[in-house]
Amino acid sequence: MATTEEKATPCCSPNLLPPRASGAKGGAPRSEAAVGEWIAAADPKRSASAATAISPLVPVEDVKDPPAKASLPGIPMMLRAQTRHPLDPLSAAEISVAVATVRSAGATPEVRDSMRFVEVVLLEPEKNIVALADAYFFPPFQPSLLPRTKGGPVILSKLPPRRARLVVYNKKSNETSIWIVELSEVHAATRGGHHRGKVISSEVVPDVQPPMDAIEYAECEAAVKNYPPFIEAMRKRGVDDMDLVMVDAWCAGYHSDADAPSRRLAKPLIFCRTESDCPMENGYARPVEGIYILVDMQNNVIIEFEDRKLVPLPPADPLRNYTPGETRGGVDRSDIKPLHILQPEGPSFRINGYFVEWQKWSFRIGFTPREGLVIHSAAYIDGSRGRRPVAHRLSFVEMVVPYGDPNEPHYRKNAFDAGEDGLGKNAHSLKRGCDCLGYIKYFDAHFTNYTGGIETIENCVCLHEEDHGILWKHQDWRTGLAEVRRSRRLTVSFICTVANYEYGFFWHFYQDGKIEAEVKLTGILSLGALQPGESRKYGTTIAPGLYAPVHQHFFVARMDMAVDCKPTEAFNQVIEVNAKVEDPGQNNVHNNAFYAEEKLLKSELEAMRDCDPFSARHWIVRNTRTVNRTGQPTGYKLMPGLNCLPLAGPEAKFLRRAAFLKHNLWVTPYSRDEMYPGGEFPNQNPRINEGLVTWVKKNRSLEEADIVLWYVFGITHIPRLEDWPVMPVDRIGFMLMPHGFFNCSPAVDVPPSANEIEKDGGSPKLIQNGLLAKL
Repeated sequence: MATTEEKATPCCSPNLLPPRASGAKGGAPRSEAAVGEWIAAADPKRSASAATAISPLVPVEDVKDPPAKASLPGIPMMLRAQTRHPLDPLSAAEISVAVATVRSAGATPEVRDSMRFVEVVLLEPEKNIVALADAYFFPPFQPSLLPRTKGGPVILSKLPPRRARLVVYNKKSNETSIWIVELSEVHAATRGGHHRGKVISSEVVPDVQPPMDAIEYAECEAAVKNYPPFIEAMRKRGVDDMDLVMVDAWCAGYHSDADAPSRRLAKPLIFCRTESDCPMENGYARPVEGIYILVDMQNNVIIEFEDRKLVPLPPADPLRNYTPGETRGGVDRSDIKPLHILQPEGPSFRINGYFVEWQKWSFRIGFTPREGLVIHSAAYIDGSRGRRPVAHRLSFVEMVVPYGDPNEPHYRKNAFDAGEDGLGKNAHSLKRGCDCLGYIKYFDAHFTNYTGGIETIENCVCLHEEDHGILWKHQDWRTGLAEVRRSRRLTVSFICTVANYEYGFFWHFYQDGKIEAEVKLTGILSLGALQPGESRKYGTTIAPGLYAPVHQHFFVARMDMAVDCKPTEAFNQVIEVNAKVEDPGQNNVHNNAFYAEEKLLKSELEAMRDCDPFSARHWIVRNTRTVNRTGQPTGYKLMPGLNCLPLAGPEAKFLRRAAFLKHNLWVTPYSRDEMYPGGEFPNQNPRINEGLVTWVKKNRSLEEADIVLWYVFGITHIPRLEDWPVMPVDRIGFMLMPHGFFNCSPAVDVPPSANEIEKDGGSPKLIQNGLLAKL
């Protein structure tokens, strides 16, 4: 593997780094055998319910295992029994074995031929297994992660076999099933799929529809474009060439019993490109309205069709395209000079497989077809206090985009982009366009396609460092001495396209202990057509005959916190903080007093909370048994950013499936079955309030627990003309900030940047002015 000095990497090229030596709800299997005897040996009281799933993600270059460590006193040396960490995503070979195992278990050839593989993901093990792996088998090699036991630690000689979890749709019977397959080490290493895994369990999940697949979308488009009544309807609108027609197969949602999951349905939106020489002609600039289509996706047939209203196609907008220069009919600006980001000594991060170390931070990278990027085991190395955990698992688990126009077809545009489509499955290969600069480490992602084949998204996840302006600064006006430090952050990200919109999902790690979650929104507006002379108050007119409906984007971040907690500990609680104005009186004679009022959120129903900028409301996850130097509990603060709530009536149809949008914050104790706020299968879900809203009715105690934060954040998009033809990036997110976690600023030890030392000759400068002369 080339070192960073040997292989300087420009933007969008893989950077090869030297290695460092060193479940789901809704029908998930629950049998004791499904988890195995190794869990019983570690903790016989642990639940054996279905585990959280993580999809295969692969580093661009494999990193060799670190050499075996010498035995610790009193602990026998263990041979490396497994080469893959329990949280490492499945390899392509493992996916092939899992698919072949399930397919071969089909009762008849007809059943096997009808299998469609929606997801094949890693079954994440219990936290105590992850602790064991991180203590003795893999970096960070931290034995203190395991609880102390009388007579010394009892250490297994090998880790348990890895397991895959498969969501399988039977195209003939319209049934969805969940399978658990065990993968031995030899199975994982198999290249040709000659060996098979072992089926641990399988279960049919009734009354659900799994996410749609890209193959289904393509088949739906072909079926609609070949349907004679549709061809005739397009001819009425002046379109004879079906190659110009775009069919976006939106999921049906759930608006009435007609949308029940007994049928697999789609209600497509239609667009039509303009004939031109542009290499990326913007078809979304010509929406086709007045045509209603209902598609049976199981059998790929049109079951309802109606040409309800002849709405003329909008005229071709001369400003519709966004490709360079003349290809869009414009001229590009010519005054931009090159900007190069140079790191002559290489990056400051170190990569060992999926384990990342940077500026006292360490964590593991994961990826799922549904969530996309996942951050595991985030921790900060704090001097003599060692490696201190902050979070077990961080990810974006759902997003909902409801539109605010009551007219057809916009009222039914309520996309659940994670649960109905999958953020990870729609991720980009950053080979085709990357916004990262400097030294970059890419990771590839492996998935199964609908028929069980393996597909790879190359350069799917990007990891790189960014300069972030001033970290801190102060100048002593008496002496003229000044100290300043530049901030640097480590960014891990991926970008996905869901129909017309692009979403970039970012996790930023800072030198002062902060973690920032950020979503960048761009892409193309989903438009509607207007009759000549018509206007609508539920959107913005973008061009003649063309308008953009108002809508909202909501994201749900699930944060399995671990503030100063080992994987097997549950010593966290949540405090709400509100700034309060002191009442007039003896304690506030000058009427200027205010203070921070803290309230412990004792149970789940108490912890359904909303943002309040008027009181600077925020929440702190505190450790109940660890204190800082002032004797106060250590903690991490959830600091909200821009946010909103749904602009819809309480009976809005989309809120049946998305009741979790009604509050900005939910808090639950950790449960392996509770992964997705609207349940695992929101597609055509007829059940009201499934998921988070139902779970919290248990009203479990939060006073000392393994805390999971569910933060719902959104943006209300009232389109502008400047959002056309492609939207400049809009940003939304939140921050996790240390609050009493450290004894002082953890960034005080960041050294001056090299260019500042050279500029100043290695010593601070005195600033001479009139005031200093007087002093």
